[in-house]
Amino acid sequence: MKKLFQTYKDLFPGKRLFAGAGVCVSLFLFSFFLPWLGDLPYICFWVFVLLLFIDLLLLYASRKTVFLRRELPDRLSNGDDNEINVYLENFYHFGIRIGLIDEIPFQFQKRDLWFRAVLHAAERKTIRYILRPTKRGEYSFGQTRLYVQSPLGLITRRFNFGKEEMVPVYPSFLQLRKYELMAISNRLNEVGVKKIRRIGHSLEFDQVKTYVQGDDYRTINWQATARRGELMVNSFTDEKAQHVYCVIDKSRSMKMPFEGMSLLDYAINASLVLANVALLKEDKAGLITVSEDVGSVVPADRRPAQLGRIMEVLYREKTRYLEPNMEALYSKVRSVLKQRSLIVFFTNFESMSALQRQLPYLKRLAKFHLLLIVFFENTELTKVSTDEAIDVEGIYIKTIAAKFAYEKKLMVKELARHGILSVLTPPEKLTVSVVNRYLAIKAQQRI
Repeated sequence: MKKLFQTYKDLFPGKRLFAGAGVCVSLFLFSFFLPWLGDLPYICFWVFVLLLFIDLLLLYASRKTVFLRRELPDRLSNGDDNEINVYLENFYHFGIRIGLIDEIPFQFQKRDLWFRAVLHAAERKTIRYILRPTKRGEYSFGQTRLYVQSPLGLITRRFNFGKEEMVPVYPSFLQLRKYELMAISNRLNEVGVKKIRRIGHSLEFDQVKTYVQGDDYRTINWQATARRGELMVNSFTDEKAQHVYCVIDKSRSMKMPFEGMSLLDYAINASLVLANVALLKEDKAGLITVSEDVGSVVPADRRPAQLGRIMEVLYREKTRYLEPNMEALYSKVRSVLKQRSLIVFFTNFESMSALQRQLPYLKRLAKFHLLLIVFFENTELTKVSTDEAIDVEGIYIKTIAAKFAYEKKLMVKELARHGILSVLTPPEKLTVSVVNRYLAIKAQQRI
């Protein structure tokens, strides 16, 4: 609030106007007690009025003043830093000082987004700032207000530019592009995606090619070698067109926040990246959402428009406040998925009893499909359990936190005991963990 008031005081109107008026009033008061001042107060007053008039002419007489354009993207990326540009151009024949207020959406809860700059005559400048949304939905930007002062700085002129604009916030497409570019350039290891050692090779034949150092000598094609007179090997490729479904739990357990974003939003961002990686691997990606009933269903496909279809569905998903209906999910999976698929189920268990309630349905799903359960490590509890306790209350809190953290590890073992794969990960590492596990499953040919 103090910063906001200070900025307001600096801009509305110029401090020099208050200073000039104060000097004139002071001279008039002193002239009653100091007659030798004579006409000096009147001279100062008229000089001040003249300067004020000149400042008015400088700011208001010109036809061409200033130009401003706010450049907004078509959509913002949830959970990422989005750059907003404000382009400025000074058409005055003299340098100006400006103050800029951009009316950003209320969801950001920022009331001190003020920018100051100096523009010389005919100078152009771009002001850039960053916004990081943490919820999907529609965000409304208001007008951009520009406050201009001439070199005299006695008067501030206000300009209003633009109109209200609505920009949707979509699941993290910036993260999607980053993974896609790194996958194309073979640099996924930079974001933590590991190179998975392939066990054996797939049965999907690709071509016969000339042997190069590093090829598996067990794949030598002796008939082709005899015909060509040089060493030839069979080349195999990953099995394609396998079905990969992301199943997202929208129940209350996914409402838990972490660094401003809910677990549901983390799951949505990771699902989008996983679907894209699956499509790059020429698999078919699909989506199912579930809460008290089955929500959206996008059948697995690998057509170019599939990723856009999945993104549009994820954009509209919201957290529900009931338990997930696992029976309805099982029925929907059995009716929609006609062949063995990889099902990546994003959910969260805070206790062993919560897992036990869903385990019968998970076991039935795992009979027909390869099921991968992705749930979240509570990083706050982990931090509390490792901090040093300084009193009896702290010891109790630390013990309870350690118990909950240990239960999470027991859940992983319980799922493994029933042949169900699982990933226990902190929310910030969710995308990398899921992509790594998918690539490992592909390398092991488990689908």
